[in-house]
Amino acid sequence: MIIRKFVGKTESEAAAAAQKELGDGYVIMNVRSVKPKGAFSVFRKKQVELTAAKEDDEEPIRQIRKIAQAQVEASKKSLPPLTGAGIVAAQKEKESAASSAGENAAPAASISAAESSALEKKLDNLQTLLENQLNREGSVISSSRENADKAGSAVSEEGSEPKDKKEEIIEQEKEVDRFLRLLYNTMVENEVDEKYAGEIIGDAEVLKKPGLSMDFLLGNIYQKMILKFGKSDGILPASKGPRVVFFIGPTGVGKTTTIAKIASSVSLTEKKKIALLTTDTYRIAATDQLRTYAGILGVPFRVIYEPDELSKAFEDFADCDYIFVDSAGHSHRNEELLQKQKEFIESSKEMETQIFLVLSATTKYKDLKKIADNYREISDYQLVFTKLDETGEYGNLYNMKCESGATIAYITCGQNVPDDIESFNPQKIVKQLLGGKH
Repeated sequence: MIIRKFVGKTESEAAAAAQKELGDGYVIMNVRSVKPKGAFSVFRKKQVELTAAKEDDEEPIRQIRKIAQAQVEASKKSLPPLTGAGIVAAQKEKESAASSAGENAAPAASISAAESSALEKKLDNLQTLLENQLNREGSVISSSRENADKAGSAVSEEGSEPKDKKEEIIEQEKEVDRFLRLLYNTMVENEVDEKYAGEIIGDAEVLKKPGLSMDFLLGNIYQKMILKFGKSDGILPASKGPRVVFFIGPTGVGKTTTIAKIASSVSLTEKKKIALLTTDTYRIAATDQLRTYAGILGVPFRVIYEPDELSKAFEDFADCDYIFVDSAGHSHRNEELLQKQKEFIESSKEMETQIFLVLSATTKYKDLKKIADNYREISDYQLVFTKLDETGEYGNLYNMKCESGATIAYITCGQNVPDDIESFNPQKIVKQLLGGKH
């Protein structure tokens, strides 16, 4: 993994520097304001420091993992594995023991609360954690090369270690195991699917070795999850003519309100020319709602009944920057309506289009998977998650990124137009998934 810092007068300037050096595929890990340094710093404005990361398959990283694995195997033969099913089994064993112990379960609960509080404190200071890890990264890679030949001998000479030294290593391993189990449990409680939580902890276990700090492991997990989310540029301008933006998804997820929020921002804040269309001829209320928003914004509005009517609308609104298209909400199992939606999208193939699948964060993961799979037959898409204000667990956002591979562009957290919407911030969500404050 490559981690770099970039400084600019604005976030956009720092991001441009990151793009130039790292190329496509980098992810913003953190953004903060910094004070200029130097004799005349008092007269200069604050700058923006952007921390960016990108996956990298360099040999030193693979070597670190190889060494770590060898040392771990040498020092923890008496400890049970905690990857994947091992964690689940250990958790079930723990729950079984707690239920049979009766009153003895209370002290364990208080310890867990204390551990959770410590984890929350670590996550609140994650910027410092990342800076320390960034500073250590070079020395870790360098020392890994020097120790490459020593790893094998360390394994073979296990018996020559002093007894107290071996006990200290085992105790360190147990402490790290407890920490990883805490992270696993925290993610599952936040409704990250056990499969994906196990994969995250499994990847962290590869790095585990005697003396490796929990801060390092936490920082690595945090970075990996953010990189997994990736980044979305949201709605982009077309190279020529209007950009056609479709919003699709099941009934009741808030598509029309989401369009109103985005359209308001684009029209009023960015001063772009837009038009609003709807293909939802099944619900009069939805049509009236979007018509009302169009009237407030002072932008054209049209109801589209058949796919061939879209071409005429595109001609009529050719001078617009964006054409937003609301669609009928319906069950993902309704093949007829799904096919109709596909025809609308295919009739726009001559235009530059973007498709956003709108999902509710309160929907069960099992249902979200089915919805995503069925809409994938219509088109590729980016995701918009709504109703984050109606749930405290955001694991489905990570689950759906892993399941569908689609990036998350926006999240909404209320009904207020245009305020309750924001571009997806993976740093914020990952902190919460790992036990940080909401």
